[in-house]
Amino acid sequence: MKRIASLLICFLLFEGVSAQTNEEVVRKIADQVIKETVLGFEDTETKKFYQSSTDIPENVKVKYASPYTGWHYAHGVLNLAMINLGNYLNDPKYFNYATRHVAFGFDNYRTFQQRFKNDVKHYTYPYGEFFTMEELDDFGAMSASVIEVYAKDPRPEYKTYVEKAANHLIKERPRMQDGTFVRAFPHKMTLWADDLYMSVPFLANMGALTGDKKYLDDAVKQVKNFHNYLWDKEKGIYWHTYYTDLKRNGVAHWGRCNGWMLLSKVRLLDKLSDNDSRKKDIKKLLEEQILGLAHYQNGDGLWHQILDKEDSYLESSCTAMFVYGIAHAINEGWIDKRYASIAKTGWEGLKKHKLNEQYQLKDICVGTGIQDNLPFYYNRPVGLNEKHGTGPLIDAGVEILKLEKLTKK
Repeated sequence: MKRIASLLICFLLFEGVSAQTNEEVVRKIADQVIKETVLGFEDTETKKFYQSSTDIPENVKVKYASPYTGWHYAHGVLNLAMINLGNYLNDPKYFNYATRHVAFGFDNYRTFQQRFKNDVKHYTYPYGEFFTMEELDDFGAMSASVIEVYAKDPRPEYKTYVEKAANHLIKERPRMQDGTFVRAFPHKMTLWADDLYMSVPFLANMGALTGDKKYLDDAVKQVKNFHNYLWDKEKGIYWHTYYTDLKRNGVAHWGRCNGWMLLSKVRLLDKLSDNDSRKKDIKKLLEEQILGLAHYQNGDGLWHQILDKEDSYLESSCTAMFVYGIAHAINEGWIDKRYASIAKTGWEGLKKHKLNEQYQLKDICVGTGIQDNLPFYYNRPVGLNEKHGTGPLIDAGVEILKLEKLTKK
């Protein structure tokens, strides 16, 4: 009886979502994120709320008042998605979401910078990523969103910040001898697929902002180099990592890292001019990845946490990324319309199986590092409307709206 009741509830929820237009669904998804976002801080012991960092006594330890406040790369992804939605719908509410989020960071980080103690992990400290730039994912995606906010809200400090971040990226970040970005962990000179997104959208936006070709040159180099190190030709998907010391890949074809690879190509293609001869090369890599991904989509349009392991759970953030990337590529004319069914069935699968009655996205894998055992990936926890998935979901919805119009022509 419980199973029948559960199935009935799921059916009724889907009927409710499916009765909505896709624009209504996307708006409700974004509006729920806005509802859940609280810009402020909370005492970790008393739960007292502070609107501004300057109101916090020096000896009081605080955390963000909501997961959607902060300077994590996922916030940058969400900012870019809200900007995308605001621009498409011509609704300032969504663009203003990103504007307020960026402004709040700039208005509050100095207090924490002054109080920061080096024996504390920077990412556990409010706005620690902002002022340390210790890792590539601390500033890359956020900087990409700051540039887009700067276009409509040109505060001088925004430009100063992205120039500092760009200088750090170009001159100071660890790289292989061939210029490919790497990290110092879990082993020295480890290449993470995730870092393609933590670098390329920022580099592409800096190229557009400054007109300096070195940024796009570096972005193109990163896309090609990451492909060379991580592409599994036999399976048509990417490995999560490459160990330079061992000269081999890791163990997992993780879903979301494949999403980061896809989205990086899309963001770069958006900024490359049509007369740039390298655009053809990147489009070829994009189409090759899309063909590979199509082999792993399940009957409901979804993809697995570990793409080639059907006994791993169906994961929402990578599915949203694939829907977005594929639909956007079709809308821009980079690939043929015949691929549209991949994106459309993915979107329908998300609506039917992964959205709840509050238009929150279920089964989003939490932040994930690298380990050399598959159970690590199999057993990663999932969250509801977790920050790694909401931005890609909104982006996916925007491109589905565009694709609806395109395929009706």
